[in-house]
Formats: sequence, structure tokens, C-alpha cells
Amino acid sequence: MLQQLIIGLIFLAALAYLGWRAWKSLFRKEAGCSKGCGCSADTKTASANKSGRLPVNY
Repeated sequence: MLQQLIIGLIFLAALAYLGWRAWKSLFRKEAGCSKGCGCSADTKTASANKSGRLPVNY
């Protein structure tokens, strides 16, 4: 009986984790990198990369 309870709790924790990851990927505020971590690219760097040039740091 105790083993079934432990397995059930592990299963519910796994479902909660998958639900949390799905919620984050569907309802994130800003699009960042492709990893889905929520980071956002710097606008200056992003605009320089669109033109095909690399950003230069002085």
C-alpha cells in the first residue's frame, strides 16, 4: 500500500512538472532564444545581426 502511494506521488509530481513546462511555453510574455528560458535578445545586437554585421565593442 505504501509503495503505491509513493508511486502515485511521483506520478503526480511528474504531471505537475509537465503541466508547468507546457504553461510556460504557451503563455510566456516575450519570445527569447529557442531554448525557451525566457531570455530576450538585446535590441541593438539583434538589429545589427539582421543587417548581417557583427556588433563591434569599442
